[in-house]
Amino acid sequence: MAIAIKSIHLMQYLPMSGYSAYHKKCIAFVSNSAWSVYNFRLDVINNLLSQGYEVIVMAPDDTFSAALQELGCRFIPIKFDNKTKNPFRDLAFYWQLKKLYRTLRPDFIFHYVAKPNIYGSLAASATGIPSVAVITGLGYAFAKKNWLYRIIRLLYKRGLRKAREVWFLNNEDARVFIDEKIVNIEKVKVLPGEGVNTKHFSPFRTSRNHDHAFTFLMSTRLLKSKGIGLYADAARILRKKNYDVRFELIGFFENHHPDSISQEELTRWEKEGLIHYGGFAQDVRPFLAKADCFVFPSFYNEGIPRCLMEAAAMELPVITSMNRGCKEVVLNNSTGYICNRHDPFDLADKMEKMINLLPDERARMGKNGRSLVLRKFSIDQVIDEYIDTLQQDLPD
Repeated sequence: MAIAIKSIHLMQYLPMSGYSAYHKKCIAFVSNSAWSVYNFRLDVINNLLSQGYEVIVMAPDDTFSAALQELGCRFIPIKFDNKTKNPFRDLAFYWQLKKLYRTLRPDFIFHYVAKPNIYGSLAASATGIPSVAVITGLGYAFAKKNWLYRIIRLLYKRGLRKAREVWFLNNEDARVFIDEKIVNIEKVKVLPGEGVNTKHFSPFRTSRNHDHAFTFLMSTRLLKSKGIGLYADAARILRKKNYDVRFELIGFFENHHPDSISQEELTRWEKEGLIHYGGFAQDVRPFLAKADCFVFPSFYNEGIPRCLMEAAAMELPVITSMNRGCKEVVLNNSTGYICNRHDPFDLADKMEKMINLLPDERARMGKNGRSLVLRKFSIDQVIDEYIDTLQQDLPD
């Protein structure tokens, strides 16, 4: 059966001079959005560019495509639906990547999220290009051991067999893939998350009134499993105790995601006076600077949440759940509090404890949190992993 693939005019993306006997080493990043590449891998890409590598980003086109090009990347728009369960569309995605890899001939490829990890690894192997699959979190497919999980498990097992290495952001995710015999332990590497730029995310103060309401902040994709409903319920509990507290929320909707909260739910919480929604923030630092505490009661299959690292790097105390990926970023009673999963009453209890701390005690928690991030999650450690891998696979 013939499968139609939208034609991509590759010549417009190739260098005018073509490839000579010597050319810059070319590294490709393949992901589900230009936004995610820019938001999570900006520092890695800048470092590669500064060292003379050529960088290609392949992702669906969005508002961050131009920003990546301004950095000096070549941006190749690709089309795929990360939510489709149609095998013919997935096969078309594989052939699309294989054609791109054969034409563009990057020297090394990093894949992110499920379908690029699976079909990109297969396409890279078919064209003789070494690649690494980066598992940024187990996500929605691993939430239940249903038919979707079984299919994804088999696809991962087939695709990751072809990857040079498989990188995880926490030990628990790596253990799942090893225990389920999806990947051999010899291929596994666990990174300290995707790192955070502690110079960009550093503490600064904004002018505030002395009588301002205590402010909690939650910044996340607007998915149910990120704990937004728990945040609203905890706000309701604290409101009934007559605390003068403000509950801020920023983030973006994923309307086609099966786990997305609805606009109606968010509107209802706003009308109740529980949550103040600030929309999507391209720069979260001003919001973090005005907050007294960061809250993230996720029960999603996280990698290492960037939002927690950013908040801690800016010396905000944090409250998060006893959840994989989240608990690694918090030292309970030292940099913040850890609450029970799926428990709005325990979350409200931890938030109440935070409100009643003396300002000096909260400040000490914040400083401890930044020290933890500097020690464990600095972007410099992550950049070193990328460079070491490339130097081993692409010697001069």
